[in-house]
Amino acid sequence: MTEEGIARINELARKSKTPEGLTPEEKDEQAVLRRQFIDDFKRNLRGVIEQVDILEPDGSVTHVADIPKKKKND
Repeated sequence: MTEEGIARINELARKSKTPEGLTPEEKDEQAVLRRQFIDDFKRNLRGVIEQVDILEPDGSVTHVADIPKKKKND
C-alpha cells in the first residue's frame, strides 16, 4: 500500500466521523482500500514469518518456510 493510499484511508476515516459522513461511493472506496491494506499486511507478515528459523531442543534448526502448511479444513 502506498503512502497516498494510507493517507486516503485516514482522510475517509476522518470524514466518516463528521456530520456529513461518507457518500456511498466513498464507503465503497474505503472498503476496497481497507481490504487492500489488510491483504498487503498479511502478505508482508507471511514474508517475515517465513524467514524465521526455529531452534529445536535437540539443537537442529527448522526453517518455518519448510514446515508444511495445514489446510484450512484441518
